[in-house]
Amino acid sequence: MDFQQLKYFQTLADVENFTRASVKLDLSQPALSRSISRLEEEIGVPLFERKSHGVELNRFGKIFLQHANQALVEINAAKQEINDLTNPLNGTISLAFIQTLGSSFVPELISAFRKEVPTLNFQLYQHTTSKILGQLASTEIDIGFCSPQEPIENFSSIPIVRDELFLIVPINHRLAGRKEVNLSEVANDPFVLFKPETAMHDVIREICHKAGFHPKKSFEGLEERTVAGLVGAKFGVALIPFIPGLNKKKISMIRIKNPQSERVIRMVWRTNGYMSPAVVRFKTFVEKTMQLSESEG
Repeated sequence: MDFQQLKYFQTLADVENFTRASVKLDLSQPALSRSISRLEEEIGVPLFERKSHGVELNRFGKIFLQHANQALVEINAAKQEINDLTNPLNGTISLAFIQTLGSSFVPELISAFRKEVPTLNFQLYQHTTSKILGQLASTEIDIGFCSPQEPIENFSSIPIVRDELFLIVPINHRLAGRKEVNLSEVANDPFVLFKPETAMHDVIREICHKAGFHPKKSFEGLEERTVAGLVGAKFGVALIPFIPGLNKKKISMIRIKNPQSERVIRMVWRTNGYMSPAVVRFKTFVEKTMQLSESEG
C-alpha cells in the first residue's frame, strides 16, 4: 500500500465512477482499476459495490476511507513541514475573512506584512463566520478573521477589530436624524436581521435581549449592504457596523446609547495541528499590530 493507491482510492470514493476518476487523476482507466484491485486484495475485502452507473463505497470502504483521509492529511502535513524547513520564508498562507474586512482592513494588513516578508503568498477567501470556522476545522485554511460567539474546542483566538454597531432606519422614520437613541425605542419596529448562518444574527439578538425585547423579523440578509438596502426600502430597521462608502440617501444612521452595541471580530486558528513558519510569522505580525494599535488608542 502506498501514497498513490490511497489517493486513487480517495478520488474514486469521491466521484464514484472509474471513468471520471481516471480523468481527474490523469490516469488510464485500466491502471486505476488494477490499483484499486490490488488495494482490495491487500485489505482482504472489497471496498466498493459495483453499480450500473459506477461504484459506491460499501461498509468496509466507508471505514477505510475515514482512515485513508487521516493518513493523507498526515502525509501532506509531513511534506509541508519538510518543505517549510528547507524554505521557511516561502509558501502560501490561506486566510478567510468576513465581508466587512475586505474593503480596507485585510488589504492594508497584507500590504504591511509583505513589506517585511515579500516572498510569501496569500490564498484569500471571503465567507460568513460559520463557513470560515468550517474551513478551519477541515484544515482548508490556516487563519480566519471572523466572529465566533463561543469558545471552540481546539481553536484559539484574539480580538482584532471592535466594530461599533449603529441603528439604521428609513430616512422618513420617526427617529431619523437623531444623534443617538436607546435601542428599546425600536422594540416594536420590524427588524431586517441577518441570516442565521452569520455571526451577526446572534450578536444582534443578544444586544436586543439586553435592551429588553426580542426583535420582530421582517426580512433577513446575508451581508451589511443588502440589509441597509432593505432598510432603505422601508422593510424595517437594522443594526450594522459602519461601512465606508455606504449610500445614506435612503437611511439614517444613529448611534446607540444603551445597551453597548458592538461586534468583535477575532483572528482564529487551530491549536491541534501543524502551523508552518509562514503562518506563525503572519499570526505573530497580526498580534503585534493589534497590540500596537491598542497602546496607541
